[in-house]
Amino acid sequence: MFKYIIKRIVNYVIMLFVAVSMTYFLASAFMDPRSNYMSRNPHPPIESINRSLDLANINDQTPVVIRYFRWLKGILTQWNWGLSPDQSPVAPAIASRISASLQLVTLATVLSILFGVSIGVYTAIRQYKWQDRVLNTTATFFLVVPAAVMGLMVVLLAINFNNIVGSRAFYVTGLHSYQGSNPVLWVFDYLQHLILPTIVMTIPGMVGYHLTQRTYLLDTMNADYVRTARAKGLTLNAAIRRHALRTSLIPTAVDVAFSIAGVFTGAVITENVFAINGLGMYFTQTIANNDINGAVAVAAFGGVCTLTGALLADIFSAWLDPRIRLS
Repeated sequence: MFKYIIKRIVNYVIMLFVAVSMTYFLASAFMDPRSNYMSRNPHPPIESINRSLDLANINDQTPVVIRYFRWLKGILTQWNWGLSPDQSPVAPAIASRISASLQLVTLATVLSILFGVSIGVYTAIRQYKWQDRVLNTTATFFLVVPAAVMGLMVVLLAINFNNIVGSRAFYVTGLHSYQGSNPVLWVFDYLQHLILPTIVMTIPGMVGYHLTQRTYLLDTMNADYVRTARAKGLTLNAAIRRHALRTSLIPTAVDVAFSIAGVFTGAVITENVFAINGLGMYFTQTIANNDINGAVAVAAFGGVCTLTGALLADIFSAWLDPRIRLS
């Protein structure tokens, strides 16, 4: 197991290095930081523009290979991911936004997994019964509702609820607003901010896990080893719990592992709807602002999370299925 993990980590590090390097060259080719200054009326002197671009190592008049090795040297020697076109450092900006994305997405991810998998198992056992039909119809409805529309619906409902009760029970922007030192009030304020985006993000995830887990379990319920267990006297529920469920959880565990990337890179639409300055919103801002270093840093972080999910997916699969050997 240990040798397998080390081998996979080495392979992933090489893959990540190649992918991030390609991302840097692509971002340098398609983004134009100089246009940020040239679009001003009047634009700054050319010498001043070149000086600012040189400080951030994004001057298009410098060969991209030279800029790449400067950027790579800064990361390897100082863990310096460079500057944005406005001269602000990239690494601290990403660190603060990772915290916001974690607060926003972690609870929603956990709830969507717990509720989604549970409902998927519940409906699979009751296939074609009224519970299965009602829950599947509801899931299909939420599956086709865009995240932005769902977010706006939740916001409108929360505003109307606040107006009805005559008090601000829910906040529709940000993650914090309490400035005092009382920890109880701070937690209460935090929950008032968090509950709406959590609902918006939990529902689509829950629906996805529900439908996939239902499909996986239905496939394994008719497997030969499940029928053999039934023939030996086990009830349907016991056979599912002891045999079919464990196997059907393997692809779900893989999906959960790969969702780690989403936990850390944030949710762009939800962050924009609720004005939460997370990593997803930061990524869109880097693209809009021609921030080469910022966009590459976010892509690199997302790659690390994705490859971590891939490694966990392999480990989960081997743990759930003894037929798989990590060798």
